[in-house]
Amino acid sequence: MTDIDRFITGLPKAELHLHIEGSLEPELMVALAARNGITLPFATVDDVRAAYNFSRLQDFLDIYYAGADVLREEKDFYDLAMAYFDRAAADGVVHAEIFFDPQTHTDRGIAFETVIKGLLAAMADAKARHGLTAKLIMCFLRHLDESAAFATLKSATPWLDQIAGVGLDSSEVGHPPEKFARVFAAAGALGLKRVAHAGEEGPPDYVWQALDVLQIDRLDHGNRALEDPVLTARLARSAMTLTVCPLSNLKLCVVSDMTAHPIDRMLRAGLRATINSDDPAYFGGYIAANYKAAAQGRGLSKVDLATLARNSFLGSFLDDASIAAHLRRLDDFCRAEGVA
Repeated sequence: MTDIDRFITGLPKAELHLHIEGSLEPELMVALAARNGITLPFATVDDVRAAYNFSRLQDFLDIYYAGADVLREEKDFYDLAMAYFDRAAADGVVHAEIFFDPQTHTDRGIAFETVIKGLLAAMADAKARHGLTAKLIMCFLRHLDESAAFATLKSATPWLDQIAGVGLDSSEVGHPPEKFARVFAAAGALGLKRVAHAGEEGPPDYVWQALDVLQIDRLDHGNRALEDPVLTARLARSAMTLTVCPLSNLKLCVVSDMTAHPIDRMLRAGLRATINSDDPAYFGGYIAANYKAAAQGRGLSKVDLATLARNSFLGSFLDDASIAAHLRRLDDFCRAEGVA
């Protein structure tokens, strides 16, 4: 392990952009299929991995939804989440705010309660086992209509005290944020935080809509905001957190090569950028691998990496006292490493 790799792994950090269904590793997919008597369109784990060759977001989504079909029982969701938390803790994650897509499951006849109870049980065990805290963000699938999103919000009513916020994911192009203006307003009225994927494949206008129409508290991806200098200035001035996902950007051809990734340009522009893993089972690495890829591709310094970790806590939905405690821990680590 190189010095920078060791530093990245030890760096206390939060993960703010992680789709729990996207952490379904091929080995677990095959095991759950066998446990639940499901026939996969793949003969072996290697066949599953070979299918992870995407040229665009929709290619990924097609296999993502097919893979999710193995998730049937509460224990399946527990096993899925626990596997992620174990990996995240090994990568230095001390807090995670994870997305889940209830519509992916309820549309298959899986009860909302089955999904969330499995995730919540894993969150409790992650805290006991690793001291890792977590929050849930319930996403609406943007390729579905607004009424489906409202139905999902209604299904979540008994669990709202266990859900930190709502998000917007799935196919971006052709499904602008304004499509979900009313359901996001309803979620905000219930006291839920609001986040949205925008500016990954969609244009800068989608970021403007996410800000002004959805009234988001955090921006997921946001790469294409850099195409609009006025938008970039607004994001910097407002300290809007961007949850950037380098290996996802590479795998989905948002960038052609990691040497072309804009993460350092975001920092220089004063943006509160963070590094996250998105759908790590499909995109080639968990959070430490994303830090390492960005560091190598863009020559990030330890100070840059510490700034990204600091941003992850500042952009979290933790209370101020918890954020302050995490920042002290981060500062102690950096001092011990001789990083100012």
